[in-house]
Amino acid sequence: MKKVAVVMGSASDLPLAKDALKTLASFEIPVVARVLSAHRTPDEAAAFAKSAEAEGFGAIIAFAGKAAHLAGAMAAHSLLPVIGVPVSGKDLGGMDALLSTAQMPKGVPVATVAIDGAANAALLAVRILALSDETIAGKLQDYATKMTQQAAEADVAIQKEIEQI
Repeated sequence: MKKVAVVMGSASDLPLAKDALKTLASFEIPVVARVLSAHRTPDEAAAFAKSAEAEGFGAIIAFAGKAAHLAGAMAAHSLLPVIGVPVSGKDLGGMDALLSTAQMPKGVPVATVAIDGAANAALLAVRILALSDETIAGKLQDYATKMTQQAAEADVAIQKEIEQI
């Protein structure tokens, strides 16, 4: 089974990254988490990205705020799918990170999820891995079925509540 790399631009991204780690764990997908900075440790970040496919990774999730170049740095050095998670900040609310992550040059694609969208980044990685892994695909189908059931139950509950008005 392929692994997923979760890389963070700084240790302060860990509380948010935990949502992705928990989501991947719920699918029993092996994860390696690292703090690698596109700016403070560029050589280490590049080396990690260059070796990721050979090390058995199937996708990379990159968390970064402000200038948010980590996802782009990963994509520049790897042909694996890279999913960027823009991290919210106190200055611009994460819009700076969103634009830095989403505005990649032609030829260096980065899939970008919502600001602080850790769980969706993990689910996108799960969908990517499910394309070539029937076990993961089955778990993903079970997850989707459960979400459908929860939505239907919520609808029934709301309809009962509305009838009381």
